[in-house]
Amino acid sequence: MGETPIKLDELTIRAGKWLALSAAAPERHTAAVVADRFEQITWRDTYEQAAGLRELAEELNQRYDHTTDLLTDAFLAAYKVSPRLRERTEMAPSRLVNHHVITSLTESLEFAELHRETAGDPYAAAMAVLAQAAALRRVLERSRDAQEHAEQAKKAHQDAEGAATAVGEALQQAADTADEDGTVPARAADAVQQAIEAAEAAEAAVLQAAQDAAQALVAAAPGIRTAARNAAAKAAEAVREEAALMRAWGTGPGELERMPFDRRARLAERLRTSRLAQWADLIGRFRQMADGERARKVENATGELVGVTLGDDLSRVIPSELANLGLPELRAVFAARYAAGELMLYDSQGEQTAGKGAIIACVDTSHSMYVEGPGGITREAWAKGCALALLDQARQAQRDFVGILFSAADKIQVFRFPAGPPAGIDRILDFAETFLGGGTSFQTPLTAARELLGEEFNDTARTRGDIVMLTDDECGVTEEWMRGWNDAKRLLGFRVFGVAIGAPPAAEADSVLETLCDNLRSIADLTDVHAAADLFRVI
Repeated sequence: MGETPIKLDELTIRAGKWLALSAAAPERHTAAVVADRFEQITWRDTYEQAAGLRELAEELNQRYDHTTDLLTDAFLAAYKVSPRLRERTEMAPSRLVNHHVITSLTESLEFAELHRETAGDPYAAAMAVLAQAAALRRVLERSRDAQEHAEQAKKAHQDAEGAATAVGEALQQAADTADEDGTVPARAADAVQQAIEAAEAAEAAVLQAAQDAAQALVAAAPGIRTAARNAAAKAAEAVREEAALMRAWGTGPGELERMPFDRRARLAERLRTSRLAQWADLIGRFRQMADGERARKVENATGELVGVTLGDDLSRVIPSELANLGLPELRAVFAARYAAGELMLYDSQGEQTAGKGAIIACVDTSHSMYVEGPGGITREAWAKGCALALLDQARQAQRDFVGILFSAADKIQVFRFPAGPPAGIDRILDFAETFLGGGTSFQTPLTAARELLGEEFNDTARTRGDIVMLTDDECGVTEEWMRGWNDAKRLLGFRVFGVAIGAPPAAEADSVLETLCDNLRSIADLTDVHAAADLFRVI
């Protein structure tokens, strides 16, 4: 074309397509999940607090590209109440694999179950990401070829953008050298034409790269979908198990949300890795049973009608006595009989008013309590599950609770839980985890319980505490100690309930435990929490 003069207008028309691409290149996103500033801050804060997330990102980044962005998307999809994904066309080519992974994840039924547990809870969302780590590794490995083609597509897009920019620069140079009538020198016109041809070639390369990347992604798609479903299912199971574990130990969602991330992570790790994890189901069943018994329990209930008696309880006056109030001449008689406590009342057999002093659980932690019963449940686990349900009972009734762990005469540990402040989960776990070992002494824990109730009486004048003795053993007490024990019972008005776990001392009429306790029951089946149900109706 060197002999044919070229006008600037003609070159501008030829270059118009590339000028438009250069001037209005669409924004390409690296994040598949749309998130506002506050959600992004939540992710960054969680990432900084969660060492597990950082370690996972570092590990994956050593082998794969853009994995931190993938973890971000997985977190936000789990955390956002209504996660929304960008259109595929809005994504940077290098993040199309991430987009496909997150799309496969969020469209699965398993994700819907997971999302119910994680929405609005950054800790649970982070845990879900970590629970999906193995599946994410498999996804990234299976999509390695697709990611390589995506990187090639990214390079082709960058080359095309550079070529479009080069067209604009060549046209500008042509405009700078054009004559007054718009004629462009041949050299400048050739430069524009070469830039246009390079841009066309780059466009063709982009199309081919996009096609190759799409084909590679299609090939990887079945594996990605399967892995995404498995990842969501595993994460949902892990999050549910931890939530159940927390609930079993009395830690509710509200308390967990207020708990700092690192403390919550340490608590979860402690529950998962210690022997306490094996007790979660038992403790949960104890608490559920105790809640049911509390719902049945009515203070001062009339209970089952068994006859007529005399007294001054106006709530149980029989109709014929009430009829006297309708006759003016008999009202004075009614008043006199009421003052003397001689009104005829319905007699009933029902629950009595619960004690008002502290509830004290004396838990035997001698060697024999480590014996397993049916279902692999140890006597210790049953006793402590019952004690923790009694702790709930005390808190419901605004009563102090004391857990006394004992074994031999010189081995005792006291855990106090006052009625006012919340019972800290760490303190509860310390109580549950402590095991003293050794032999068995009744005098040591019962003396401590008696002294605690004495202190409570001196400080607050409260009487009618309740002591629950949970043991599998028998041991003697001295006559002198027994006299002091009986004197304290008369003074303080406390009741003593005994639970013989996995052993038959309750069947022995002359057993020490039978003598010590006002009410004694034996527990043979350690899988049965309802064997102690009546405790939660009368305490």
